[in-house]
Amino acid sequence: MAKTVKRQSFIHGAAILAVSVGISKALGAVYKIPLGNILGDEGFAHFNVAYSIYSLLLTLSNAGLPTALSRLIAKADATGHRDRVYRTFWISRWTFIILGALGTAVMLFFAGNLAETMGDSDAAASIIALAPAIVLVCTLSAYRGYAQGLGDMRPTAVSTVIETGGKLVFGLALAYFMLAKFGTLPLASSGAILGVTIGAIATLFYLLLRVRPEKVPATPQTESRKHTLKILLTISIPITLGASVLSIIGLTDTFFIINRLKDAAGFTQTEASIAFGVFSKAQTLFNVPQSFIVPLTISVIPAISARAAQNNHSGVRSVTETALKLVLLLALPASIGLSVLAEPIMGVVYAGSAGVGAELLQIQGIAAFFVCLALVTNSVLQAYGKERYPVYTMIAGGVIKIAMTYFLVGIPEIGIRGAAWSTLACYAVISLSNFVLMKRVMKIKLPPAFLRCVISSAAMGASAYFGYYALLRLNLPVIASLGGAIIAAVIVYALLIIVLKAISKDDLSYVPKGDKIAQLLRVK
Repeated sequence: MAKTVKRQSFIHGAAILAVSVGISKALGAVYKIPLGNILGDEGFAHFNVAYSIYSLLLTLSNAGLPTALSRLIAKADATGHRDRVYRTFWISRWTFIILGALGTAVMLFFAGNLAETMGDSDAAASIIALAPAIVLVCTLSAYRGYAQGLGDMRPTAVSTVIETGGKLVFGLALAYFMLAKFGTLPLASSGAILGVTIGAIATLFYLLLRVRPEKVPATPQTESRKHTLKILLTISIPITLGASVLSIIGLTDTFFIINRLKDAAGFTQTEASIAFGVFSKAQTLFNVPQSFIVPLTISVIPAISARAAQNNHSGVRSVTETALKLVLLLALPASIGLSVLAEPIMGVVYAGSAGVGAELLQIQGIAAFFVCLALVTNSVLQAYGKERYPVYTMIAGGVIKIAMTYFLVGIPEIGIRGAAWSTLACYAVISLSNFVLMKRVMKIKLPPAFLRCVISSAAMGASAYFGYYALLRLNLPVIASLGGAIIAAVIVYALLIIVLKAISKDDLSYVPKGDKIAQLLRVK
């Protein structure tokens, strides 16, 4: 029997994933923050060069297929075609494995060439250590996509924690061992990044045991394997192209940053690697807000696809507008907080990189909101069957980013800061263009509470900034002043969204015990 898809399942699915992301982010911080301090700016640059190459090849192998798989399974399940559910999974799994194996082969056999091209030959060992992760992640993505399409976010949630935990335990241990044994940063970086591969192995074992697709015999009405593959590729290729644009942007950024710093700004190889290492550290913190929005993008795809399959257009708009409101409520204050508290955050997390790193994080903090908005609007358009639109908007944003990075980073007075400004411009163009398209095609409007969310977030940012410096004047340690300012900002924000009615009783009804919370806070 087909499952009935409800709006609650969309919110609850996102909530389940958000909890796992919170745990994973805590584990990730325990991994990347000490790692950055172990490897230093130069060693962290080797790590991120390898990871940039991995991200592009993984995107080419894997980006569009999980979304297409989730969308097709949600549609087949919503219309009661269980035979199509299994056929779609079976075809997808083998497609994932073949594409992943190709990506792994490229990294293994061309590691030296790739590292040289990126201007960092010392990253070759890290590229080799990371290579097997591509085929592993592609394979486990098939099982995640199957479960997500059926509205079950628990396997993805648990496997995400396992993946991060494996990376943490083995990555840090191997980084320490390699540095102590051999005393070289390239080998220490390769040990650290090998943790990603080991984490993927552990995750795949869990999913093979946890997710067991129901084998439903094909009927004369079941679509052929060839037809299923054609539909899968028709959906996934535009999504892959769009996602590849962002990965190519990231890889091109890495290439231009290091080479433009050397060729135009007059940096030595070591100075360029250190500057890129500082940028990478700020990038780690910049990625925090979007990681909490990713669960929303995963959950929104099957929710919208199922409603669209049932011609429930009002349901599609309802889910979309709820998703946009959640971005405003969650991502906007987080982004503003990162920006206004950039200096103490960088000082506490990466003490040696606090100067320029704080300037980078101030810019990237604001950019983080537009990244979150771009992620959600991309997913909405893809789930609604307009997967080509994000390709166009990401190409437009990508061209702007590459051009700005090339020119700004080459100016000595701007240097590495140019990469942060280009990030802000890129994602602002993508997200705002996506929203214009959604408004035109889907008749989506800004949430009624838009202005109230903006006012609440701005006031929260002001309270965080002034609160930090007020506590600092009382001769409190930096970490205590930062913690106090964050707590005060959270309280101010929570009070304002209630007083200004930025959040309603209807919104809270989708949260566990939300009715009781609304009653306690007198939210109407």
